Amino acid sequence: MRWLSKTIEFPPLTEANPEGLLAVGGNLSPERVLYAYQNGIFPWYESEQPLLWWAPDPRFVLYPNKLKVSKSTKQILRNQAFEVTVNQNFRDVIEACANIKRVAQSGTWITPSMIEAYCELHRRGFAKSVEVWQNNKLVGGLYGIELEGTIFCGESMFSYVSNASKVGFTSFIQNSNYKLVDCQVHTDYLESLGAEHISRSSFMEVLQELKH
Repeated sequence: MRWLSKTIEFPPLTEANPEGLLAVGGNLSPERVLYAYQNGIFPWYESEQPLLWWAPDPRFVLYPNKLKVSKSTKQILRNQAFEVTVNQNFRDVIEACANIKRVAQSGTWITPSMIEAYCELHRRGFAKSVEVWQNNKLVGGLYGIELEGTIFCGESMFSYVSNASKVGFTSFIQNSNYKLVDCQVHTDYLESLGAEHISRSSFMEVLQELKH
């Protein structure tokens, strides 16, 4: 397993182990984190672990034109039970994602250093948040990294009220021009919304197209 130095570089993705772990160490400087995303890599680790960098194969993604919207969600959207905004409260959203209790999860991978790194990326225009409001209270949301206005790399979402995060995600994707949403790894929830596996090489082909 490759240990990273201060130089902003990563080993070839083919060096990732079967679980997708590619490298260890380095830091969370905005430049390194953005470079990682631009090259199909993302950080994911828990507070007691060193920095871990991943490039799984296959990759779990969602094509916006394949987004599955249930009848109940469509009804909620029509009823305008929630207000959805973008980039209004990034820090509140990422901190809520870090603090919310999740089933079968004792801690969070969204560490304080991770929060600061992504808040800086937000200030630089690369990280985006989606806020879901009800009665002027923040009840749900999500955040992630945007690449060239074409790919959204979703990181985490939270919901204090039933359906809040689903409404936020659905509204955000339906009103975007993204070609692809990078969901990174499989979850049943995202699969229910239409996410699917593609090979890492196919995912990298999409990223390469953005550079030209």
